[in-house]
Parts: sequence; structure tokens; C-alpha cells
Amino acid sequence: MKCVQAALLVCLCAAPSFADNFLVLPFFNSERSNNLDWVGESISEAIRDALAAEGVLTLDREAREEAFRRLSVKPYTPLTKATVIRLAESLDADQVIFGSFEVKGPESGDKSKGTLRINAQAVDLKKTRRGPDLTGTGSLQDLGRVQSHLAWQTLAFVLGDRRPSEEQFLQNQSIVRVDAIESYVRGLLAPSPEQKAKYFAQAVRLEAKYSHANFELGRLYFQKKNYRNAVDLLQKVAPTDIHYREATFLLGLTRYYLGDFSAAERSFQTVAQQVPLNEVLNNLGAAQSRLGQTAAIANFKKALEGDAADPVYHFNVGYALLQQGDFDAAAEKFRAVLDRNPEDSEATTMLGRCLRKSAVKAPARSEGFERLKETYQESTYWQLKAVLEPKR
Repeated sequence: MKCVQAALLVCLCAAPSFADNFLVLPFFNSERSNNLDWVGESISEAIRDALAAEGVLTLDREAREEAFRRLSVKPYTPLTKATVIRLAESLDADQVIFGSFEVKGPESGDKSKGTLRINAQAVDLKKTRRGPDLTGTGSLQDLGRVQSHLAWQTLAFVLGDRRPSEEQFLQNQSIVRVDAIESYVRGLLAPSPEQKAKYFAQAVRLEAKYSHANFELGRLYFQKKNYRNAVDLLQKVAPTDIHYREATFLLGLTRYYLGDFSAAERSFQTVAQQVPLNEVLNNLGAAQSRLGQTAAIANFKKALEGDAADPVYHFNVGYALLQQGDFDAAAEKFRAVLDRNPEDSEATTMLGRCLRKSAVKAPARSEGFERLKETYQESTYWQLKAVLEPKR
């Protein structure tokens, strides 16, 4: 962790962070008969995104859903205060935001023309006190704007004088049509990748610049190794989107796999300048190695300093040293790989080359041995940052 800690100390002023961990629960639908539970999920996502964009630590949907399962709590049902506290405590959350909404009229026909009212509450579990009641009202057709206003109110409560003005906040928000929001949220809630892709694709068709939907659909294409479609979608994720850095990380991987190492280097460099995670530095080094750049070994070494237990980082440093003809130092790294995975045949071959003093010539661009990381864990960075930075 030395590399990460050192980088964090340099970057502490990049964005405000708070040691408190926030849990935002899905909002309960008071009108149970109108099949609008997705609205409560959308409100929750809007608030969580707004907090995360300002450097506030928030628990993701996966953690929240696991807590619901573990405690046998049914989602989208009224929650007692005791249940809210149990959910928060099970996730080590310090503060929890929850609430309800209702849509009134019309009695029949298009429900999107009804009037939406949202009520939100915040509870500080460490100080055992409630925050102010927050509300938002407007047409359901204008859900994007209504939930954005409520999200800004939440920021005002959490950040106090450090909050952005509502005008500044809304400038960074993409107000999306309600049917696109519905498709996106239903995609988040869908149980299978196929169903998710269907809903996300529909959201993108309805709103081509819908950044969140482009990210989720692009990530699904990446997972299916459909890299060309993934590139088209991931590069549409806006810099103001909380998923931007992860999208750029995945964009770097897709470009790497497509053989565009210069573009991959630019993507990883963009992310590394903001969050110098081990996996980002490693992949940056891999792209630079494919381009024959001497900077590659420095980034491989930084990744290894950040996590000396990971055999991928040992392998890449060893491979870079072997290319430079530093056989003894390279052999040490490949032995470290084999200590962790004795069945690694490639590391065994490389160690043999080191012992024979057989240098590896620069490979063709499609034949490199560099190893990549596909898992992106930015939340760990911000958690450590919050610990290192005194709370103001």
C-alpha cells in the first residue's frame, strides 16, 4: 500500500472526502398499486450519485442488496426505524438516508402525467439524531429534475457551506426523459445480463447521451468481449459522471485488446492522474511496454510497491527486467510468481530464460506477455483517502 498512500498524500486536495459512510435506501412507494417501485430506486441512485460525486463515501447497491437478503428484509416495503438502523449497522454505515414517494392522479391513463411528491429523511447513527425532512415535488414526467433538486438538498445538508450552489450542481446534471430513466433503472434491477442489456439499450435509444446507460451497456459489452461496441459506448460517458474513471479504465482495456496501444495508454494515463490505483498503473505500464517505452517498468514497479502480494505485478516487473537483460533481478521476480502459483507455466519458461541468460527480444505488438488487470476498485482509494485526510 506504500505507493497508494504516497500518492494519496499528494492528491488529498483533489476532492473533499468524509470518513462517514452513507447508506441510501430505495424510497418506498406509498401508492402500492401503480407499479412505480422503480421510481424509488431512481431517487436513491440520484442521491447516492450526488454524494459520491462530491467525495462522500457511499455504499453501493450490491452491498445494500446483500444486507437486505442477509436480514430477510423485503425491498420496496415500508421500513420501521429499527429496521433502517439494523440495515445501516449491518453495513457499518454512519449515516442513512431513506424516505418515500407518492404519485397522485390521473386516475387512469398515463401515470407519468401524475404529480410526484418525495419525502426524505436522514439519520446520523453516530450522534443518534435525525436530520431535517427534505421534500421534492413536481410532475412525474419531470422526475429527472425533481430528484436532482432533492439530491442537491441532501448535499446542502451533508456538506453545509461547502456545498455547490444549486445552479452549479444542475450544470453537471444530465436531465434525462422519464422513459429513459425507467428503462435504465429497470436494467439495474434486471436479474440477467441479457435483460439488463435489453433495458440499457432501450435507455440509450431513447436518450443517446444518457451517460449512465452508456456506461452500463458498454460494461456489459466489455464483459462479453464485444470490444468494438464497448468502445463506442464507453467513450460517450461524460467526465462529470461518477462512472467516468471506471469507464475510461475499461476503455483503456478495450483499446488494448483491439491493439490500439497508444489510445490505451492515454486512457490509463487519464485515470492514473486522478486515482493512482495499482491496477491502473499496471495496465498503463502494459500499454507502454507494448509501445516500447522505458516508462513501462517504472509503472510496473509502482503497482508492485502498492501490492507486493500480487503475482501479476511480480510477473510484469520480471518481464520488463528480462527485456532489459537484467537476468538476476528478473529471475527473482519470476521466482516470486512461482512461490505464489507453482503451476504458472509461463513464469517457469521466463525463469528458464533468465537462468540461461537468454534475453527476450521486443515482441511483435500482438505477441506481448504483459499481464493486465480487469478489476477496478476505486472505492478502496477513497476509503483510504478519507482515513488519511483529517475531517474538516
